[in-house]
Amino acid sequence: MSFIWMIIVGLVAGLLARAIKPGSDPMGWIMTIVLGIVGALLGGFLASLIGINADGGFTGLIFSVIGAIILLFIYEMIMSKRGV
Repeated sequence: MSFIWMIIVGLVAGLLARAIKPGSDPMGWIMTIVLGIVGALLGGFLASLIGINADGGFTGLIFSVIGAIILLFIYEMIMSKRGV
């Protein structure tokens, strides 16, 4: 059940990050889910660096979205350098 929950939270975090960050990011549902899941990992790492427990709940979602927004900026920089 935790794998399905991870996909759902990843989708929500990815969608929120794409809605908050300005600009168009042409990616499908699968990439949005991957963005949210990897953003959650990055957000959890950032939270642990500053000493905040972000294991689930609202705080976990907030840090997941923050991590996903950071990844969107990195994705945008890579795509702009490639000329795509």
